[in-house]
Amino acid sequence: MMRVFKRTFIYLLVGSTIMAGCGETTDDRLPFLGDTIIENGDTIYYTIPDFDYINQDSVHVTNETLAGKPYVADFFFTSCPTICPKVKSQMIRLHDMLGPQHSVTFLSMSIDYRKDSVPILKRYVDKLEIDDDHWHFVQLKKDEIESVANQYFNIAFEDESAPGGFDHSGRLILVDGQGRIRSHCNGTDPESVDQFANDIRLLLDEG
Repeated sequence: MMRVFKRTFIYLLVGSTIMAGCGETTDDRLPFLGDTIIENGDTIYYTIPDFDYINQDSVHVTNETLAGKPYVADFFFTSCPTICPKVKSQMIRLHDMLGPQHSVTFLSMSIDYRKDSVPILKRYVDKLEIDDDHWHFVQLKKDEIESVANQYFNIAFEDESAPGGFDHSGRLILVDGQGRIRSHCNGTDPESVDQFANDIRLLLDEG
């Protein structure tokens, strides 16, 4: 009962954090999600902290790698028996909807620190026939899972009672070229993903 209560509380907390950051916009720009502070008269928006991961091609992926480029982030693991296949299917559809010349990068972070090594991630990418020029698959360390998920206002943690040993949401997060979170959607819901695609196009129009 305590585990169920904790899990429900975390989902509600993250959801309220995102909603707290959603403000009304007076133009066609997307809102900036997360805490905003005013410092010396300047507005400072929440940004994703620095990171350094190794992708499926054994290449470092850092903040600098993605600087100036919008990216879509999600959490998954290759042996996930529940929502991951559906989310990945929707992400591939989203990728295709944006067209071959789009400038959006995808960052999929595996929470299975035991199994999802670089070779496993590479085989996973090859199996899905994903365009890996625009898509980085990386493996988080055990002690990174919850903290990194929190950085993206997302849910991911190890849970022996959950299918596959991990619990996580199917949320997709849109981050702009300055590392600021601008939108999110339910990656298991095609209609939500369609709206998310519109948000991406709106972000791209911002220049």
